[in-house]
Amino acid sequence: MNILVTGANGQLGNEMRIVSRESTDNWIFTDVIGTEGQQTVILDITDIEAVRRIVSENNVDAIVNCAAYTNVDAAESNFELAERLNADAPENLAKAMQETGGLLVHISTDYVFGKEPYNTPCTEDREGTPTGVYGLTKLNGERKIIESGAKYVIIRTAWLYSEFGRNFCKTMMNLTATKSELNVVFDQCGTPTYALDLAKAIAVILRNPVEGIYHYSNEGVCSWFDFTKMIAQYAGNTSCDIRPCHSSEFPSPVTRPSYSVLDKTKIKRTFGLTIPYWTDSLQICIKNLTGK
Repeated sequence: MNILVTGANGQLGNEMRIVSRESTDNWIFTDVIGTEGQQTVILDITDIEAVRRIVSENNVDAIVNCAAYTNVDAAESNFELAERLNADAPENLAKAMQETGGLLVHISTDYVFGKEPYNTPCTEDREGTPTGVYGLTKLNGERKIIESGAKYVIIRTAWLYSEFGRNFCKTMMNLTATKSELNVVFDQCGTPTYALDLAKAIAVILRNPVEGIYHYSNEGVCSWFDFTKMIAQYAGNTSCDIRPCHSSEFPSPVTRPSYSVLDKTKIKRTFGLTIPYWTDSLQICIKNLTGK
């Protein structure tokens, strides 16, 4: 099978590179820019003709779309750019797969939820109620994929972190190592997702895809405060006094979901997945980052 990965130099894209090493399939890794030491095909997924051309030249059977505009705050003042990357570009990928009979695996987000208050894990059939531009454009992308008529698997994930790029885990490792005290939000709850775990799940899904929308994060529930406490503990940054605070103490142009835990029953039953608990995966990632 010929598998094309977009956003290959991001967190999940880099983990897909790692997973591909254990695969007999042919992988084509693409991004808008290259990265030193990584084989990357330059592709602008907002250009549908460029997408069609690379799909044709490589006889692509499946696309894994890891590309997105993910700056939640900046999206509030950049709707057109966010819509182009989060909705129009996935539609281009879907059209290309519809025209060739291929599969699109698209990564979406827990931010499609959040406006309506609830305290039970979100199932796939819960109505999307985004609180900001980022979530809205990602939800628009989902709808455009479904309307395209392409074969698709949409995976909503949350709180993604890894050894690659900028993310909450690496930021908090640095802050708890350099600051004597730190205030972290405790009134927003969800579940961290180790990008390598998600990449492994995608590899399983590619072998026997079942069309639909699915949820994937690690198991368990925590707040950003809890997440930070465990990051500091595993990194050995014990001298920082980490204190819980309200989200209102950190003004933001967008209201983030206060509870966006994802129900993973469907993806586990459909693909026979066993999903690691969030602290177990966090410990592995930090061990890789610190070498300890």
